[in-house]
Amino acid sequence: MLSSASNGICDNLLMACYLSARCPVFFAPAMDLDMMKHPSTQENITKLQGFGVKMLEPGFGELASGLIGIGRMAEPEEIIHQLTIHFATSESLKGKRALVTAGPTHEAIDPVRFIGNNSSGKMGYAVAEALAARGAKVELVSGPTHLSATHPGIQTTRVTSAEEMYQACTSFFPQADITVLSAAVADYRPTVRADQKIKKGEGGLTLELTKTYDIAAELGKIKKPKQVIVGFALETENEKANAQKKLTSKNFDFVVLNSLQDAGAGFGHDTNKITIIGKNDLVREFNLKTKKEVANDIVSIIMQETEFRSQEI
Repeated sequence: MLSSASNGICDNLLMACYLSARCPVFFAPAMDLDMMKHPSTQENITKLQGFGVKMLEPGFGELASGLIGIGRMAEPEEIIHQLTIHFATSESLKGKRALVTAGPTHEAIDPVRFIGNNSSGKMGYAVAEALAARGAKVELVSGPTHLSATHPGIQTTRVTSAEEMYQACTSFFPQADITVLSAAVADYRPTVRADQKIKKGEGGLTLELTKTYDIAAELGKIKKPKQVIVGFALETENEKANAQKKLTSKNFDFVVLNSLQDAGAGFGHDTNKITIIGKNDLVREFNLKTKKEVANDIVSIIMQETEFRSQEI
């Protein structure tokens, strides 16, 4: 395992070890917030992950500079825990197929305007990576986002609208053992899409809207007994009650609930705070974590609470 808290001769020794390694390699970044966010750091992290090197997520908290953010090296206990999970579960989903949706949809008003939302897609991409890391073959259906999947076991289909996402999902779903619906699909689209840019007039603009396909409900209707569907619920009030309602109405096995009342959760963050609600009164609450850590928690629950469990973690 490589630690970024090294320099000089130690750096050369670490590089020599890495270049000659024929085993799984992990790295644990530790640096200040601005250094972590710098484009060169992010580019190097992406490059390492592209080589198959696995990152042990830095922690969130107070840093040496006094800033608050992601950059603390994972605690030794967490490093051991993550390594144990990796080597215990790296092939636990081998032979399984997974469908994951991520990001927003854009519903066109005219050639330059659309109805959409602020979803970044980070949560869905993290779930796809976590499933692929355990051996699953993953079909990732992604709305408009700048993100790219890094694991070779992930096949990405890029779509724009809810209609396109619906068509892709209904195509892939019959072969999927696990489906995780984390995309923020628009509920409505303009009834008529203008062929040309709508010019600003003196008065207001009135749009007639039509409901989009309810992808989750449609997949829930055709779900087979051995298929597992996980949905997401972003709520602002009556959170658990609304999530329980969605669990039943959409025929989900689990709902991942996050509330906009929780700091660091929801759209646009690198962190999330979730509660997983399942059948048989299952309720599991988690602390604020990075979205990659949250993704591993979600996959672990799938493994522990369904027939896909191969061993206790």
